Amino acid sequence: MQRGRRIAFDYGDVRIGVATCDPDAILCSPLVTLKSGDKKLMSQIAAIIAEYEPITIYVGKPSHMDGRESESAAKAADFAAKLQVIALCPVELVDERLSTVTAAKNMRESGINSKDARGSIDQAAAVAILEFAIEIEKKRR
Repeated sequence: MQRGRRIAFDYGDVRIGVATCDPDAILCSPLVTLKSGDKKLMSQIAAIIAEYEPITIYVGKPSHMDGRESESAAKAADFAAKLQVIALCPVELVDERLSTVTAAKNMRESGINSKDARGSIDQAAAVAILEFAIEIEKKRR
């Protein structure tokens, strides 16, 4: 597997969770939660990309459990297209079924109220997306 950082985005209409990993893709960590409607959103993302210099960017693609694309999938694809304009690396959509559900469940089990931790849940969902994407990369070898 190619050495280098990766970044994942869990896109939502209100918030966008962001996660990154170390250059060896061993440890994925939550980074930040951005506000989708912020006028400075793309400049904030450009700053993150410049700082972390990812070799790949992943965007969670929401699908229904039976595999059909959800309405949100089109929004995620539009977001990925905007990222591709400012990124110097590939931007890929990754199946994100259950990433937010899993993140919320894990936080509940840790004793954190999901309403109090919405931004953290978005970051945790981005971590789950990134971990899944890295596993796919490893299997491609």
